[in-house]
Amino acid sequence: MSRPGRPDPRVGAVVITRDRRGELLGVLERLTALPERPPIVVVDNGSRDGSADAVAASFPDAALLRAGANLGAVGRNLGAEALDTPYIAFCDDDTWWEPGSLALAADLLDAHPDAASLTARILVEPSLREDPITPELRDSPVPAPAHLPGPALLSILAGASVLRASAFRDAGGFHERLWLGGEEELLSLDLAAAGWWMCWIEEMRVHHAPSRARDSRARRRLGIRNTLWTAWLRRPAGAALRRTVRVLASVPGDAASAAAVAEALAGLPWVLGERRPVPPRVEEGLRLLEAPQGRSAARRYIG
Repeated sequence: MSRPGRPDPRVGAVVITRDRRGELLGVLERLTALPERPPIVVVDNGSRDGSADAVAASFPDAALLRAGANLGAVGRNLGAEALDTPYIAFCDDDTWWEPGSLALAADLLDAHPDAASLTARILVEPSLREDPITPELRDSPVPAPAHLPGPALLSILAGASVLRASAFRDAGGFHERLWLGGEEELLSLDLAAAGWWMCWIEEMRVHHAPSRARDSRARRRLGIRNTLWTAWLRRPAGAALRRTVRVLASVPGDAASAAAVAEALAGLPWVLGERRPVPPRVEEGLRLLEAPQGRSAARRYIG
């Protein structure tokens, strides 16, 4: 276990950003003040607001990768490759880790070599209320061995999870085709299919100050598309059809939803070529998750 106030060599932090200079600098102030003093990699996804130059000037100890274009979640892959720590803490430019959470994550991953990831409890600024997805994670029905440090999950939250670097890289990281928006689920199912466990840890905490710069309609479109693609890529035929019907029944009947479905259908040739259903044990967990996901306030736009 690391000692308070001394650098913890086990965990590095990766932050992806685009055009949120003020928010990014605030996040980096908090990360650099952590007692674990993690090495930090900032991946700038082609910002046009001077974010990269501001990081270079204000946080010279952080590694800065200028992607030159908006790579979406694939920027996290670049950041992970730039670290040599065994564990990687992902966060976005509007999330940050509480002091002690990264050390706790490293201790738990050290103690549980079959765990690929640990997802934190998310507190939403400024009220510090729990994120609406919390009950779904805390009460996850996914069957798991008793030795795990928390409830088993079948999807991480990329801005609030610490991953085992070797498992992340072996699974191929985030898929460039999904880009951003619900991109975690495909990676998570591939981790589960490979035999890894993912857990939710109550005592780990991340703060989230939702950015006002977010394009909610574009994010919803990508989220719907990626949810459909993931179901078609990894679920057995009957389950994929059932998931598709539920998603289409739950989304708003607007232009963004129509565009999402059109994009998903246009990608069918790719999906069919890449289709690889998960093993029965993983599918069992996905079936058990259908009811709580249907009730979750955090999934109202994708069912």
